[in-house]
Amino acid sequence: MSETLSHHGISAAVTGLGWRYVLDGLLAGVPVDSLRAATDVAARIAAGLGAEADDHVVMDCRRDSVIVTVRSWRTGSVGPDGLHLARRIFALVTGLGLRIAAGAGLSRSVQALEIAIDAVDAAAVRPFWRAVLGYADGAGDVLVDPAGQGPAVWFQRMTLPRPQRNRVHLDVSVPHDEAPVRVERALAAGGVLRSDRFAPAFWVLADAEGNEACVSTWQGRDP
Repeated sequence: MSETLSHHGISAAVTGLGWRYVLDGLLAGVPVDSLRAATDVAARIAAGLGAEADDHVVMDCRRDSVIVTVRSWRTGSVGPDGLHLARRIFALVTGLGLRIAAGAGLSRSVQALEIAIDAVDAAAVRPFWRAVLGYADGAGDVLVDPAGQGPAVWFQRMTLPRPQRNRVHLDVSVPHDEAPVRVERALAAGGVLRSDRFAPAFWVLADAEGNEACVSTWQGRDP
């Protein structure tokens, strides 16, 4: 299905089902009492949905909850297919005698995180951030984690730089034997090496507009 739904329409369609529409995705949690129970619930949901869920559903198993996100990997949004899956997940979870709710198993309600980077010329700095984070292109100017672990990164377009404020800083921890390649790719993508004084604990890099990122490892940190 390719029908485009309004934000209001998506939110209204899941009212009363425990889902929340957040940053182009439907998010909710299923409270459980152990990690084993969480993995069992996730497995039952996956089995009940079948291959239809592969492009839409992400489940994060914790000791006290399963956090479920419904969003198309292909479009980065929720369409009729996503709504259909959300309703099926609700039915599967309630059929197990459990509940689905926005704050289930969490100390706060569900939320989504993005990192915004001020940029006068987004096209000039996006390749650096794509390389240093190991990310992929998403919809529009957004970069996304292909593994679905990290927050999305988007670029706030500026007419003039803002040197008077800290525009962004990220620490990217990677396997120690992958760090040199990550640094090389970031530099090849337009980055600048600010300091390797503390390498291999961390390298300080910057994009073409001075936004900094550190590529970090566990090495070089023992007393």
